[in-house]
Amino acid sequence: MAAMEGLNLKSLNPIRLLTSHDEWPTTVWVLCLTTLIGFLVKLFWRPAFPKNAPKLWKPKDWPIVGALAFFTDRRNFLTHGSRTQKTGAFSFYLGKYQVVNISGREGRKAFFDSRELSMSEGYATLYAASPAVPDTEKNTENAYDKWFSRTITAMMKKENFVKNLYPMVHDTQKALDRAFYRAQQQGGMIDPFDDIYRIVYMLTVRMVGPTEFVERPEMLDKTMHYFESYESALSATRVVFPWMLTWNWAKQMYYGAKLFNTLDSVVKERKKTGRRPDDALQFLLDGGDGLVRILTFIMGSLFAGQLNSGINAGWLMMYLATTPEWYKKTQEEVDGVVKRHRTSPDQSPTDILAALSVDDWESEFPIIDLGLRESIRLQLVGAACRKNVSGRDVPIGNTGEVVPKDGFATYLCDDLHMNPEIYPNPERWDPGRYLPDRAEDKKEPHAYMGWGLGRHPCLGMRFAKLEMAVIAACFITKFDYTLHTPDGKPLAEPYPSNRNRFSAHKPERPMRLKITPRKY
Repeated sequence: MAAMEGLNLKSLNPIRLLTSHDEWPTTVWVLCLTTLIGFLVKLFWRPAFPKNAPKLWKPKDWPIVGALAFFTDRRNFLTHGSRTQKTGAFSFYLGKYQVVNISGREGRKAFFDSRELSMSEGYATLYAASPAVPDTEKNTENAYDKWFSRTITAMMKKENFVKNLYPMVHDTQKALDRAFYRAQQQGGMIDPFDDIYRIVYMLTVRMVGPTEFVERPEMLDKTMHYFESYESALSATRVVFPWMLTWNWAKQMYYGAKLFNTLDSVVKERKKTGRRPDDALQFLLDGGDGLVRILTFIMGSLFAGQLNSGINAGWLMMYLATTPEWYKKTQEEVDGVVKRHRTSPDQSPTDILAALSVDDWESEFPIIDLGLRESIRLQLVGAACRKNVSGRDVPIGNTGEVVPKDGFATYLCDDLHMNPEIYPNPERWDPGRYLPDRAEDKKEPHAYMGWGLGRHPCLGMRFAKLEMAVIAACFITKFDYTLHTPDGKPLAEPYPSNRNRFSAHKPERPMRLKITPRKY
């Protein structure tokens, strides 16, 4: 009150105050300065790590933003930090988030087996491109992550594979025929990360989305463009400053809305016409789930499929094209299946594949499965993420170190898959690693994370393997193929992938498969 009494009320004319700083009363200056100081304190403040957390690695730490190298140079950052500590674990900040990178056998076991480290909440925060949905039932049985697991498990039942198998094979064969037609105008070459990637998208949508997307090519292409545009808008800025409105965030909102509106138009059309296809979308609608949750489910399933199977399908064909031993073995395997199941001399190989059962697909292509397993090992880059949701510090095995309460944990995939003590000559593509006489992935517990580990196995693994077998077998029955640069120069091996990326990705240097029809 005393301060207020000392003010000249005429001097508080708002227009004069805004236009003439030299007439501001002392109290206003104090208020502005206090607000600024408070803002700066809040901006620079970060919670302290507990004393028994791994040591904070400071060389890459910046005020306010933290370790931006986690986004720009991920593998090198995590590898160098781990080498500075005896246990391999070290702490760092991302904005105000406390993060502990875990390494080594003991840390790996704690990371993948702990009930207190949440995968869904870890990725939702640190993997900014993944779709999120407001979850008003977070701590109930209908929480989104629990509902997602129940729903995807229901969709992965054998009866759904049986129902979708023939359309999957038919879709694949038609798509490969179209790819061959286009290749004739392109020197006989295709881009596997375009043509095969599109097939994976189509098959995944058939399994977890609306059949309208598959049956209408223009809708399939449009939604794939929306999906890829959404996925490409990963923003490190939104991780560090979750409240900031960025251009990439706006892109995600725009393309997310485009996907929502497309799905909404399909739902409205079904209601108007009474059409009820026996597909995943109708299953979700009949369950009474809202459209936002349904779209988030479909997008989450597509993220899991495209960022793994969509990329690995292309790499598998390129590795085979440059490894004569396994190229021959895979051809012999597919030809053997065709020969065993031939019932008439008039049957074409594609007719025979279309008549195979789910059991046939799952049991008669072990060489393709070995090749896929090895392709995943080499292309699973980046780091797995978890969030400590226990409400307390979580021990990292028996190391004496902890992941802080409400903090995050990361685990570099290369710490396992590029470890020469487990996988000798780890840069080499060698499916024989998994044969019984070598069994490199069985050398120690948690030695292979391609299909998930511990408490988080890949729920879509069975479908992914089926999908990959269908694509590879159909491709091999139709074509002989070699690897080339876009201008037609032969390649002895694929260009190496960028291991500093945050996830599996299309090659930064383009490559092509030159295809010619197989002669029987």
